[in-house]
Amino acid sequence: MPKLVYDFAEGGKDLNDLLGGKGANLAEMVSLGLPVPPGFTITTEACRAFLAARREPPGLRDAVGTHLAALEEKAGRMLGEPGDPLLVSVRSGAKFSMPGMMDTVLNIGLNDATLAGLAARTADARFAWDSYRRLIQMFGKTVLGVAGERFEEALDKAKLHNGAAADVDLGVKELKVLVEEFKGIVLTATGRPFPQDPRTQLDMAIRAVFDSWNGERARLYRRREHIPEELGTAVNVMAMVFGNLGADSGTGVAFTRDPGTGHAGVYGDYLRNAQGEDVVSGTRNTVPLQELEHIDKCSYDELLQNMRKLENHYRDLCDIEFTIERGKLWMLQTRVGKRTAEAAFRIAVQLADEGLIDIDEAVARVGGDQLGRLAFPRFAAGSDTPPIAIGIAASPGAAVGRAVFDSKTAVERARAGDRVVLVRRETNPDDLGGMIAAAGIVTSRGGKTSHAAVVARGMGTTCVCGVESLDVDTERRRFTAPGGVVVTEGDVISVDGSNGAVYLGELPVVQSPVVRYFEGELDPRGPEADELVAAVHRILSRADAVRRLQVRANADTPQDAARARRFGAQGIGLCRTEHMFLGERRELVERLILAGADAERDEALDALLPLQRADFAAILAEMDGLPVTVRLLDPPLHEFLPDLTDLSVRVALAGARGEPVEHDRRLLAAVRRLHEQNPMLGLRGVRLGLVVPGLFTMQVRAFAEAAAERARAGGDPRGQIMIPLVGAARELEIVRADAERVLADVAARTGIALDMPVGTMIELPRAALTAGRIAEVAQFFSFGTNDLTQTTWGFSRDDVEGEFFTVYLDKGVFGVSPFEALDRDGVGRLIEIAAAEGRARRPDLELGVCGEHAGDPASVRYFHRVGLDYVSCSPFRVPIARLEAGRAAVRDAAEHAVESDTR
Repeated sequence: MPKLVYDFAEGGKDLNDLLGGKGANLAEMVSLGLPVPPGFTITTEACRAFLAARREPPGLRDAVGTHLAALEEKAGRMLGEPGDPLLVSVRSGAKFSMPGMMDTVLNIGLNDATLAGLAARTADARFAWDSYRRLIQMFGKTVLGVAGERFEEALDKAKLHNGAAADVDLGVKELKVLVEEFKGIVLTATGRPFPQDPRTQLDMAIRAVFDSWNGERARLYRRREHIPEELGTAVNVMAMVFGNLGADSGTGVAFTRDPGTGHAGVYGDYLRNAQGEDVVSGTRNTVPLQELEHIDKCSYDELLQNMRKLENHYRDLCDIEFTIERGKLWMLQTRVGKRTAEAAFRIAVQLADEGLIDIDEAVARVGGDQLGRLAFPRFAAGSDTPPIAIGIAASPGAAVGRAVFDSKTAVERARAGDRVVLVRRETNPDDLGGMIAAAGIVTSRGGKTSHAAVVARGMGTTCVCGVESLDVDTERRRFTAPGGVVVTEGDVISVDGSNGAVYLGELPVVQSPVVRYFEGELDPRGPEADELVAAVHRILSRADAVRRLQVRANADTPQDAARARRFGAQGIGLCRTEHMFLGERRELVERLILAGADAERDEALDALLPLQRADFAAILAEMDGLPVTVRLLDPPLHEFLPDLTDLSVRVALAGARGEPVEHDRRLLAAVRRLHEQNPMLGLRGVRLGLVVPGLFTMQVRAFAEAAAERARAGGDPRGQIMIPLVGAARELEIVRADAERVLADVAARTGIALDMPVGTMIELPRAALTAGRIAEVAQFFSFGTNDLTQTTWGFSRDDVEGEFFTVYLDKGVFGVSPFEALDRDGVGRLIEIAAAEGRARRPDLELGVCGEHAGDPASVRYFHRVGLDYVSCSPFRVPIARLEAGRAAVRDAAEHAVESDTR
């Protein structure tokens, strides 16, 4: 039987798969000699067994009893002992921090009998009754599923009736009444009284943690963060220490560096006479952590010493929860802290400069998604618009949107296409859907460590917290700012998460300095560049130095090609020629389609030739010396023709008016002739080259002549010709032979030697499965993962994403959309087969990928592992792919070093 329960003195941070992040880090703090209350962790394995069988796994109850007895011995108290009761907390703790998981339940073990013993031991009856009130409220909401608003409304009424500004102002008499009212709420909502047996309370809380793994909030967060569904969560049971025992007690959250900016220093929040949930919930406004030095200098100095020890041990920013009980400091939790993208880059470089990590680890510590967030725009400097309120800058960025006051509305309006800013007094885990949908978040309560701040930073969403001057009225769906400014739902506001300002109306935004650096406008070593730009430059430079995977761009215009090169692209991996047939040129395509004889068709092609040649010449000039892969025409010809219904109506109306309609009638006949039920599986790609004489050879001639022209001018053109949608080697043989005849003809006429490899795009399962044969003809492969995903799964992206993908994600069929991150089991398997068989037949075969997955961080790392030569993505994602290719190489090197050491 596997070991299902571990004491805090067992294990360590390397067991986070089994003990969850929280339990593993508690064990690590104990091993470091830090003051941690005694307790134990129930493993993720127990959770998985419970969820699979819908009952406790064999041996779990006995194991919990054994460890509970050990905990009682260490604490010198027993759970349920009336005279001197042991109280415990129950917390969830998955491998990855997940805001959607079950809230903490404190004070388990309190009941009508133990209440007097707690009051006697602490000599504080008010504290005992307040603790009982908290237990019923937390347990009722979290374990029993009672609506939290019922407790909050009763608490608010009690404060209003007794003239109390906060719950700490309620006395024993008022709390006794409130406890009875809370018990009544539980009885009414559940049909059962609040459980009095402490072990029953504990067992129910443990099961609730397990169940919360599959709660809607947790699943939503896992989908967003790509956390595997099968991990499960651990449960941590800890002896209670109390921060609500008076002015010499309190609780707080500390960061070893600023999680918003990355700057070194003391950051965090502290709240006197409070329990931990008071801080993170944002229901009471905290004081900056530095104030603790004046409140309790001994505890403050000890905390700083512990923070230094933890940061040096973890070699990273640490997020710490602590409680002070009557002058005694207790460490309740630590973890590697969530941070903004800006902070991530700054901290990685700082730690490298301090010698805690090397520069390769600094590269591994940041991600492409974070780099993408740094490209978000910011508000323009110098605006004379005054803010209507100022709060705490919790998560940087510039957000503009319509104010909404509940999560449901935020989701609905975002789905309708609106940008929204979610405004709340404070957020809680139930708000997660709205927080994901919102462009920005504003709360009137809470600090940098409140729920809103922590979740927003993790998601990269702009957030301002603790705007105390805002009177948020969620019922009337409005807020009032100082000076009487009223903002109602639907009004546009602007939120600056970098300085905490909230503005009425829409403020202009500007490019971020990181984008200006990519564009070449900022010298990373110049006076204009800040610490962030310097950090990005340093990490990207190292990523470029170590990566094996090349990064090219998808670019169809000279402007895109120029931007791609500025952003660090090493060529063009996909130039889509269909984009060159739109606009005014559509008429020439119509002439080609309507051609009734070879002469008419040749005339249309001759008209297109110089236009294509000019396009290619401009792109080759921008990419001089770098490869440019031109994909010959891919989409169905009907896409260049008018809509069937619109054209039919036009012909009918013109005929009724007696107007000449011969051209439109011929066009209508062509549209009907080319109409297909499944056009993306019809006459397109290589099939066009075989069925429409001269079309592909015209494109090849235009490209060859442009390359010859560029070479004659002293340039270094490096063209590649890519044939789309090949499913059989014979298709490619025919088209390649035609292309090579054209290339030879242009070379002979111009006297310029043209070395233009001819390859294919692998976007059909058959092509992947017959790659060995195709490689005898193709000089390179480029995997078109968008179409390969569609043809492997058998669905059209345009049709299905809005139809059933949400259901598939909810039911776990997809962990993430296969169009967002590559389906490794299916599409990835085809890529691996094609790569292996292609190179077995042609060892020098160049392999690339040019679908949207080429800019997805997780997919880029996969393409590195498979052994592809390059990825090609949109120009704006080129820096992301560069970074991820470098991270993949760094991780490879680290894994090989570990393997060498073990051997």
